[in-house]
Amino acid sequence: MPVDETDRLLVQRIRQGDSQAWEELIARYEGRLLAFVMSRLGKRAVSEDVVQEAFLGFVVSLPNYNDKTPLESYLFAIAAHKLTDTLRREGRRPTIPLMAATETSVPAAEPRANVRMASSIARSGERRSVEEAFLRETLESMIASWKEKGEYERMMCMELLFVLGLQNKEAAQRLRISEQAVANHKHFVVSKLKQAAEASLLRDLNFESLGLS
Repeated sequence: MPVDETDRLLVQRIRQGDSQAWEELIARYEGRLLAFVMSRLGKRAVSEDVVQEAFLGFVVSLPNYNDKTPLESYLFAIAAHKLTDTLRREGRRPTIPLMAATETSVPAAEPRANVRMASSIARSGERRSVEEAFLRETLESMIASWKEKGEYERMMCMELLFVLGLQNKEAAQRLRISEQAVANHKHFVVSKLKQAAEASLLRDLNFESLGLS
């Protein structure tokens, strides 16, 4: 995804100690981040705290921020991470999507009716719990790695394919990348999940039924 020039200049000014730039960044993204977190938590006060933590996380990570990474994607990824922590503290298990839906990537809409999310697969209780835990932990580990490496295109691509159920062509159009790039992202992730399943002795895990084929 192309980097927004306004965002690039904002970050540059913030790094130079321009307090006005910081206020502009908050004004630009606070509403969208709050809407995203509110849609998951439903509690305004707690959601506001999560957003503030996300901005703080951005400040802390600013020295390592790569200007080639879209700022919007970066902020929403931090917010998603803080949201996950909050849900865990409340005893609620975070489910896919772990990456935020943004205006420039995944639209804030309900997943398609035919998309079966990994956390709600209807199987026997014990088996479902094992598979659910496996997918959650494996995906969280992969997402953490992508965030660390700044691979936000891959993260957003997976949400478009596996959560919203878009076809490769549709995902490519949304992200403004080639269909081959989408296919490569998909192949990489599915291969990693299958390797992890083998290592976890879940060799008969049905990836097709999970919408991850």
